[in-house]
Amino acid sequence: MKNIKKRTVLLVLCIIVLIVSGCAADNDTGSINETHEADEIPVLTSDVNNDAAQNEGNQSEQNNEEEDKKPRNSESENTGENRQYTVEQATSDRGQLNTIAFSGLAFITGTSGADSFFPPGKVADFFGFQYMRDNDKNGLGHNTTFLTIASTNVLHILNDEQRAKLIELAVQQESLFEDFALGRFTMMISFRDYMEGNYPKGMKLDREIVAEYSASLYEIDARLSYERALVMGEIIASFTDEQKAYFEDLDFYDSSTWPIIENGEDVIDKKSMSHTEHVAVMTYASELFSWYLGNIDADAYFCPERHGTYFGGFYMKDYHAMGNPDYFISTTITGDSGEEFLNILNEEQRAYVTNIIDEQRDNLNRIVEIRYAVSNELRKSMSGQVVDKDMVFNLIKEYGYLEGEMSYMYAKAFAEVKKTLSDEQLEELYKLRNLDIYPEGAFLFSTPIDMPEIDDNERLFR
Repeated sequence: MKNIKKRTVLLVLCIIVLIVSGCAADNDTGSINETHEADEIPVLTSDVNNDAAQNEGNQSEQNNEEEDKKPRNSESENTGENRQYTVEQATSDRGQLNTIAFSGLAFITGTSGADSFFPPGKVADFFGFQYMRDNDKNGLGHNTTFLTIASTNVLHILNDEQRAKLIELAVQQESLFEDFALGRFTMMISFRDYMEGNYPKGMKLDREIVAEYSASLYEIDARLSYERALVMGEIIASFTDEQKAYFEDLDFYDSSTWPIIENGEDVIDKKSMSHTEHVAVMTYASELFSWYLGNIDADAYFCPERHGTYFGGFYMKDYHAMGNPDYFISTTITGDSGEEFLNILNEEQRAYVTNIIDEQRDNLNRIVEIRYAVSNELRKSMSGQVVDKDMVFNLIKEYGYLEGEMSYMYAKAFAEVKKTLSDEQLEELYKLRNLDIYPEGAFLFSTPIDMPEIDDNERLFR
């Protein structure tokens, strides 16, 4: 293949700057940790934040016995080396606690603008890309070039008709992402108003209203996920023998087996697309890669920071990485800062945060069930089977309700902590934040915008 260069060419490639995600665990502490590769891309990229995965004890990895559940072409696919990051680690008590504590630190020391920064890869994430990144034994998973390599391999081997389907999907879904991002402001601003006491006397933040509102947001997520699965499934079902053979040489767990496609994006006409549409096509292509080569466990996988995303943690970690695609944030930042946040609190204040772990447990377990059920259903599209739209929409809406309840728990706990902090504690928390730069406006995902006018700030109060 004359367009293929060796991996060493990668570091000097001019790539599009994509927000992509991947988890990293600190094996020394077992804490939730993150590595980030951030940039200046707007909506529809994979993710600016590299979420954390938690190692709690020495959990043994379960081998998939069913052939259709195995990632393709990975000689050691069931080894612990390849399966470091799992849903079990993401839902572990310590993993969840440190992530929640880090969010508390970000929220108490942050601003509304910082709260609005949000990785778009947390939307419609049932296609295994994050899992593939986190378990890349080549060590490239936490580099922004990872997404580009995966995407261009797909675009390179697709035919014109197949590529056109991805472009058409990007055009159709562009407004949905904007609706989702703008809809988040009601939650963000309400949570901050609650913590700061900026709401009508006699009212209070209402758990049921918050959960229902979150469920309505997730209806958008459901549509994004369903439509994406149909289009990508149709493309996969139309693969030729040559295309299948091409993917057979690519190892899901090892990006060193992926060819570097020089000028791989040139097969699509970027000038005919908006920037958002172009980024969407690259995102879909990377997800098609992970979805086809992956499995159910990869699709259902998530990191702890997948939920409760309204509190500014992403901005606090990603600020120095934004616009710098070669920047890697320390993998210990979430665990270390989360633990130190808890250490600064007194026993009563700490309990507000630690009590969340038991309070959210049923929600988190049900979310895992939902993610597996949705992932299984969406995969039917690959083989031309009918995907049960009502089932997918109902489950993802329930997912949103549960996530809304969890976000309410976090907001309530952070507000209780904030109002009992001493001046000395606040000073320590701002020092721990170690970032005194705040956005002048807000973000639409990762794109700077003016703070939007929200006329239903009291909607979540009763």
